[in-house]
Amino acid sequence: MADGTSSTTPSRSVATYESLLDVALNLRWTWKVDTRGLFAKLDPSASPGALEWPQQLLLGLGRERVTALLAADEQLAELAARVIDDFRSYQRSTTRTWFSTTHREHRDLVVAYFAAEYSLTDSLPIFAGGLGTVAAEHLKASSALGVPLVGVGLLYRGTSHQWLDRDGRQHEAWDMMSPEKMPIELARDAKGRAVQVAVNLPGRDVQVAVYRAQVGRNQLFLLDSAVATNAEADRTLTTRLYDSDARTRLAQELILGVGGVRALAALAIEPDVLHLNEGHCAFALLERARRLMAAESLSFDEALVAMRPGILFTTHTPVAAGHDYFAPDLARRYLAPYATQVGVSEESLVALGRVNPDWPEDSFCPTVFAMRLAGNRNGVSRLHGRVTRDQWGVLWPRLPIDEVPIGHVTNGVHLESWTTEHFSELLTTSVGPAWRTTPGDPVLWSTLRDADDVELWRVKNDARAALVEFARRRARKDLARRNAPSERVAAVSVLHPERLTIGFVGRFVTYKRPTLLLADPDRLARLLRDPDRPVQIVFAGKAHPNDESGKQLLQDMIEFAARYDLADRVVFIVDFDTTVDRALAQGADVWLNTPRRPLEACGVGGMKAGMNGSLNFSTIDGWWDEALRDADPDAPPIGFTIGTDEDFADEAAQDAADARSLLDVLEYEIIERFYDRDAAGVPRAWLASVKQAMSTLAPTWDSLRMTRDYTESYYLPGLVRSSQLRAGGARAARNRAAGLRRMRETWPTLTVEVSSRASVAGGETVDVTVALGALAPSDVRVQAWVDDGVGAPRVLDATFVDRDGERVIYRALVDPAPAGATIVARVVPSVLHTDDEALPGLIAWSS
Repeated sequence: MADGTSSTTPSRSVATYESLLDVALNLRWTWKVDTRGLFAKLDPSASPGALEWPQQLLLGLGRERVTALLAADEQLAELAARVIDDFRSYQRSTTRTWFSTTHREHRDLVVAYFAAEYSLTDSLPIFAGGLGTVAAEHLKASSALGVPLVGVGLLYRGTSHQWLDRDGRQHEAWDMMSPEKMPIELARDAKGRAVQVAVNLPGRDVQVAVYRAQVGRNQLFLLDSAVATNAEADRTLTTRLYDSDARTRLAQELILGVGGVRALAALAIEPDVLHLNEGHCAFALLERARRLMAAESLSFDEALVAMRPGILFTTHTPVAAGHDYFAPDLARRYLAPYATQVGVSEESLVALGRVNPDWPEDSFCPTVFAMRLAGNRNGVSRLHGRVTRDQWGVLWPRLPIDEVPIGHVTNGVHLESWTTEHFSELLTTSVGPAWRTTPGDPVLWSTLRDADDVELWRVKNDARAALVEFARRRARKDLARRNAPSERVAAVSVLHPERLTIGFVGRFVTYKRPTLLLADPDRLARLLRDPDRPVQIVFAGKAHPNDESGKQLLQDMIEFAARYDLADRVVFIVDFDTTVDRALAQGADVWLNTPRRPLEACGVGGMKAGMNGSLNFSTIDGWWDEALRDADPDAPPIGFTIGTDEDFADEAAQDAADARSLLDVLEYEIIERFYDRDAAGVPRAWLASVKQAMSTLAPTWDSLRMTRDYTESYYLPGLVRSSQLRAGGARAARNRAAGLRRMRETWPTLTVEVSSRASVAGGETVDVTVALGALAPSDVRVQAWVDDGVGAPRVLDATFVDRDGERVIYRALVDPAPAGATIVARVVPSVLHTDDEALPGLIAWSS
């Protein structure tokens, strides 16, 4: 043919048992609707939970049974063949991805992404909350975009299951998982040998096995201390996620960080960029530095300079309890071997992780350690970036908060993973198939506003009905298990597929305020029972096993339903997992989120629900603060807000105001809008908001956009700059480290003052006199800092004018010079010494 394509339809693969096992072993099936549908058709009796274990499903059926099913059902065999062909094509098409076409010159980039948890599937239960969700979404989006990335985490064999007693009190049951049942396999080196690395712990080396999970085009490596040659206590170090024992927790973090980098090296993977998520991963920096020291014969300080631009540290929580703090003696003991390896004293190494490095009794915080050693840092929403600068600005003394070097990349979710089959079809019809692979295209998504209301309403009704059936099944099972009265077991079946359904998922922890709904229980009960406009709430989540206050919050919700006889309208789904998460996100009409502002870093549950026709109902926090500020004020509302963006000093007053707002908005806005139907029974105004929300949120709150932002804002600039510093035997890094040592030694003698100011046409000149001491003018940048009280202060570079011995005069032009503005001078290191002007302690201000 003229375009060079063949006129013959390519032959389709013949599905075999072995080829289906290949598909099941790659976690791409977690976001492919057709693949999940295939496994469901192979075993129609399988529950939604069982479908999270397709490898075990196939092994249970066996080769003969699967072969017979395919032979007997032509349509099933055709679907299996399409799935296999699509899978193989996807794996081969690495040269046609966004990254390979947009950033062809950096095709050799390798990013190592470290996180303590990944929420990919129930068959790999190594997750607890939002951090695991974001890590999983990043892996999936990197695969779709073709970003060359490997994940590193821990393999937790122990998994907890939540159960409630007859009083609604949470308890935990622990199971031990076998790696042989998970969708993973031992990682092997180029010679086919199973990889095993050693991690140094006090008095011994612990052997760590490495497992590999395939996530689309990318790999996730998981470390496991359950190695036969280890002492019994060491074999259990990686058993439980976020173990509460401080020594175990510190050992886990050394295994993740140090062991993770060593595992990659054993697999001949030398990443250009490390992306560390939370302080759990901080010790990867130690091993990164050690390896760089050995490769280039560098000192520790020189290695830090060389590697910093290629290190990104992301923090996901503004809550102090979300960060680890270890007793100083414990930290010294565990870090002693690594101090020896990098050639520094124990005390100087531990000081890098103290908020106050000069106070030996201050706790060691891995977050502080990572903040200090990384070259780039970010929060996970615009608001969280600001909150994080406030939270950690103490690490950059004398620097204005707005200039603290912590940016933000707002989280996103992998849309294809969370949309139902019917919503996927609707999006393909309305937007086109490119919605799965095209990041951040608002024009593409704007066509969704023209979707047919009747069809959209049908799809949403089907999704809600599926959630109701799922919730009935799970709740009945749980109530029967704990011997609840028979009438309560029967009552659960009264959940109705046509009621306004509120979904709520989250950790039961105080700042999340899951019981904010209960501030006026009589009023809430009246709204739920309304015969004409009924409401039902389906919720799920867990309290940490050691959080008694969180367990009480959960019990309060259960007791409310019992006290008001609302077990048919307030349903708690026990033992939250990815199956529950998907069902709730896909079926809810309204997604409730009640954190106390500004303690929600981002929150991604509402993003998942939003792509399934749910409207968010949230306090103005995390990503929702951003979404509201960027929304079109002339378009239908994209959701509903609780309270205002006012910052309360009194938490009780804030909670009371937000509780009143929650019930008012629910009664007078949400319920009214949802039940406002036309003659055909379609809520046109409600669906206008749904379409506006979906078309607005999809191109922005998508993990494809998130991963693209990380790649272009951090990964690629970090690759370029670290390559420059390491070129030619790391000559530039050595010179920069030497310059920084000299700067730190002589900086205390530097003084700066504004010596004169003069008016000029349209502005003002400011003369600054700097006593440099042993420093040269090329060592520093002199700046005027202008604050007129409106917006962020301006920072203006001053230029050299004259020199008299050690005293150097610089001049800045302030144009315009606002009346009453505060103008001071400051000195910071020049770009000869750092890519980042904000070096802790190296800033001098005029009085």
